[in-house]
Amino acid sequence: MKILVFGSGGQVGREVCRAAWPPRYAILPLDRRAIDITDSAGVDAVLARETPDLAINLAAYTAVDRAETEPDTAWAVNCAGAAHIAAACSERATSLIHLSTDYVFDGRKAGPYREEDAVNPLGIYGRSKEAGERAVRAALGQHVILRTAWVYGAFGANFVKTMLRLAAEQSALRVVADQRGCPTAAADIAAALIVIAGYIERCEAKWGTYHLAGDDAVSWHGFAEAIVDLATPWLATHPRVEPITTEQYPTPAQRPMNSVLGCAKIRETFEISSSPWRRSLATVIHELVDRRSPPDNAMVATRPLE
Repeated sequence: MKILVFGSGGQVGREVCRAAWPPRYAILPLDRRAIDITDSAGVDAVLARETPDLAINLAAYTAVDRAETEPDTAWAVNCAGAAHIAAACSERATSLIHLSTDYVFDGRKAGPYREEDAVNPLGIYGRSKEAGERAVRAALGQHVILRTAWVYGAFGANFVKTMLRLAAEQSALRVVADQRGCPTAAADIAAALIVIAGYIERCEAKWGTYHLAGDDAVSWHGFAEAIVDLATPWLATHPRVEPITTEQYPTPAQRPMNSVLGCAKIRETFEISSSPWRRSLATVIHELVDRRSPPDNAMVATRPLE
């Protein structure tokens, strides 16, 4: 089975490329240097040349705040790019897995969001991703849209790496405590993609939209506390993690207060259970420490851009 991976240079893409795929799968990684998904002719040419059995679209514009001042770029990647990939897949009867986000919701629901709940994104990033979902559905029946949330891992820019950097520099971290979600390890997303690919290979997939996130809801403040606690053996000091409100940390883009995703559907359909994010977090921190990977400098705030 030949699988084309768009966005292979991102934090999820790099985990997908190093994951333990069965030997019968041939993974063809494409990062943004290899293909610009906003170029419809280029996308079509890649599909025509490689003739994959499955395409996985992990490419996205994820700079949530910057999207407010760069809307054209966000829409070009998250909506038009997704549409180009879906159209090229449809032309060749190629199945598609498309990664989306919890930011398609407004966060006003009291409990976990289910796949059928009404979407109402608050900012350009969420609107462009939601439009990308609609474009995929309109172009291609053989699709799985996988919404996830609060992604972190050993690669790329993310909240965990930012907290580790700030914990090494500051005696106190002030982190938003009134937004809740489910941290999700990039490696766990990669593992889920392998399972879904197996269903597609066996012609047993049930197409549609699914949620995949970590197993327990937490605030950004609680997540930061867990990061600092797990990293304590490697920190010179143990910084205080102080809770603040969203109002105390204004940003250009409004975030959903509730990003908790209900994952019952993916468990029932693909037998994929939510992974314990604390266990996955410990694995990521150990990898960062073991290979002495410096946290990315791209993120300087005390919450993530995706």
